[in-house]
Amino acid sequence: MKQSNQWAPLFSHSRVALALGLAIGTAFAAQGVKPIIDTDRIIVKYRDSGVTAAQMASPSAATAMATVQSERQSRMQAAGSRLGASVKFLRGTGLGAQVWKLDRRRSLNDVAALAKQIAKDDPNVEYAEPDRIMHAMAAAPNDSRWADMWALQTSSVGINLLQAWDNSTGAGVNVAVIDTGYRPHADLAANVVGGYDMIADTAVANDGNGRDSDAKDPGDYTAANECAQGEPSSSSSWHGTHVAGTIAAVTNNGTGVAGIAPNAKIVPMRVLGKCGGYTSDIADAMIWASGGTVSGLPANPNPARVLNLSLGGGGACDTTSQNAINSARSRGAVVIVAAGNENQNVSNSSPANCSGVVAVAAYGKTGARAYYSNYGTLVDIAAPGGDQSSGNANGILSTLNAGSTTPGSDSYAYFQGTSMATPHVAGVAALMIAAKPSLTPDQVESLLKSSARPFVATCSGCGTGMLDANAAVLAAIGGGTTPPPTGSTETESNNTRATANTVSAPATIAGTLASSTDTDYFKVTLAAGKTLTAKLTAGLSSADYDLYLYNSAGTQVAKSELSAGQTDTASVKNNGTTSAVYYARVIYYSGGTGSTNGKYSLNLAW
Repeated sequence: MKQSNQWAPLFSHSRVALALGLAIGTAFAAQGVKPIIDTDRIIVKYRDSGVTAAQMASPSAATAMATVQSERQSRMQAAGSRLGASVKFLRGTGLGAQVWKLDRRRSLNDVAALAKQIAKDDPNVEYAEPDRIMHAMAAAPNDSRWADMWALQTSSVGINLLQAWDNSTGAGVNVAVIDTGYRPHADLAANVVGGYDMIADTAVANDGNGRDSDAKDPGDYTAANECAQGEPSSSSSWHGTHVAGTIAAVTNNGTGVAGIAPNAKIVPMRVLGKCGGYTSDIADAMIWASGGTVSGLPANPNPARVLNLSLGGGGACDTTSQNAINSARSRGAVVIVAAGNENQNVSNSSPANCSGVVAVAAYGKTGARAYYSNYGTLVDIAAPGGDQSSGNANGILSTLNAGSTTPGSDSYAYFQGTSMATPHVAGVAALMIAAKPSLTPDQVESLLKSSARPFVATCSGCGTGMLDANAAVLAAIGGGTTPPPTGSTETESNNTRATANTVSAPATIAGTLASSTDTDYFKVTLAAGKTLTAKLTAGLSSADYDLYLYNSAGTQVAKSELSAGQTDTASVKNNGTTSAVYYARVIYYSGGTGSTNGKYSLNLAW
């Protein structure tokens, strides 16, 4: 009967150590990297222009504006002199703030103190804060490497992608990858549209110029001590190319890897270069990518509904990042962010700790929280990020480039990190929005969380559960007006079909088998053409309960009888032309019972 069954990128692969976030901006990879704790810029937002309406309407408007800016320069320099710094105006931002540059980098604490003094000295300053550096956050069909993509499979730790493709492949949805840019990889380039290089600093950009419409990644390699004293040299990460491939690599082309949303398009936003990237550039990228206006840039012809930020840095959420997130969300964009790779509470990792984002933790091939992944109550959901501590193939496979400094040939590589987990969620969000374009950012987040399946291994502080692509897409199709309940509790007596608990919307139900003779029924009315998917997880890994599905006549139509410690899954499709009633039944087989040891979780989605 039983079967054996600056921000930085956040990632890592066999050749490059895990990188994590620059507050200037860093990618999130899985191996610990000393965070950058200094910056040479300040963001200042003034309450108004300082010029009256009458002055603006007069012929001397330009003179009045120049006078105001000169006065601001004097105040900024006076404040900077207390730190022994010279300060000069650099540029405006898409949020209406100004970026000011110091003569050299100083500690974040010193720059924060300077920003506080600037705000204190000038009552017209709405806020002032360091322009922190962030870093990338990574930890590395008939497509020839499909079998190596364990994270996408239908399994206890895969995201159940194939079933989701029955209802959505992401067509019509743009996903902005706010990262290191991209390489025109043969297994990715056809799904790339538009984009922009947002890096204003030519030294960080490493491509000989500032902002422009070419978002291709020239490489982010650094020499020893180039980013900070004592920092070792590093090879180019090609982090954005890896992230983009997970979301929308060309699929069913007989080669390489498959993308989660193969008919979606990638809008590459280059914000991370040498030593990371500045918050002000990242904020402008969020605004522009989502269809907002940024001074000096053309309108974005490819606005994105999903923003992927596999990057971050330490500290609280700054005002600039929060305002940019709010701006993007106001245009209907879902902002999905890597939780970070420091094995610490995500409350100290920005922008994952900002309001309104979907914060993503990472688990490895066993389903347990990856050793590097951040955690905590601000995490929304967990997704495959890989754990290469037991071998490279336990990482996440995607598109890459073979060059160690400048671009080389196309390649593929395994990375690990919350940077890798995040594009899994972004890809599924694209599937959901393609299936139901009217979904709001809040609804996408709610449906992702409520459709997540129970953890199969210890993943404390990893959100509501494990990403399930099929359940999320089904929830999107069936939901959206009112988000489905996050869960409910079984009510006795429900030991027969006649007394079954009615489940009117997709939900995760907390149940209990009181004894070895107890059994629980749940009733679902399924619309024509819909598929009911039931997933059963016992509370104790030693407990073994089974799952059965019946039609309205009581005939068994599906079952799952896996061994203890595994998640039973069964599904049935209503092939009729009218709604039909189905029953899910939980049966005891062996193990614990009662209020403490007999607990289980039953997820019903359609």
